[in-house]
Amino acid sequence: MNKDLEKETAARAAVELVRDGQIVGLGTGSTAAYAVRFLGERVQAGLRIRGIPTSVNTKELAASLGIPLTTLEEFQQIDITIDGADEVDPELRLIKGGGGALLREKIVASVTRQFVVIADSSKQVASLGKFPVPVEVIPFAQTLVAKKIEGLGASVKAREYAYGNPFVTDEGHHILDCSFGEIADPEELAGELDRMPGVVEHGLFIGMANVALIGKENQVIELRRAERKSAG
Repeated sequence: MNKDLEKETAARAAVELVRDGQIVGLGTGSTAAYAVRFLGERVQAGLRIRGIPTSVNTKELAASLGIPLTTLEEFQQIDITIDGADEVDPELRLIKGGGGALLREKIVASVTRQFVVIADSSKQVASLGKFPVPVEVIPFAQTLVAKKIEGLGASVKAREYAYGNPFVTDEGHHILDCSFGEIADPEELAGELDRMPGVVEHGLFIGMANVALIGKENQVIELRRAERKSAG
């Protein structure tokens, strides 16, 4: 299995969904970077879009490829966002944030009409939890939040750069990587984290992705989230 080939295959399929004139959310991470590069190729060929990047790194990459950029100040509705994931379950619940951009990624996803997740086949799982859940915290509350999350049964590790310096997000926060093992109820855990003072955001993306394109060898598997019908 060639993960890079699978990422590239999924990204290329996702980019074909982008239409002329759209506002496009640009994800962060190694898989999303493929999509940004392929979008750059389409822009050079005449596609007219404006991108809203989810990180400084993505902004710099998109600008270098000639993709016109805009902001949420100018547009509060995004037509399509293409982003990666660290895990994708059968209900298209996600763990995201391995690249450290989960806050901006979730904000962008929340105002997106079509949120497309791209991933290699290793990211497709039966249940979430093998990958740690990133939790973005304000530095003032880091120790307190870590203790509370440990109380939920997780092993918690503060993310660091090399040489022991704390990882700092684009918004100036820190990240706790929280290993829960198999997560029996992602919705319940997301609610617990949402209610913790000091937590800015977490990497559980639930009910947000519309479609997942999974690269599997040289093919793409398309998964769609089932729309839940209201009672009565």
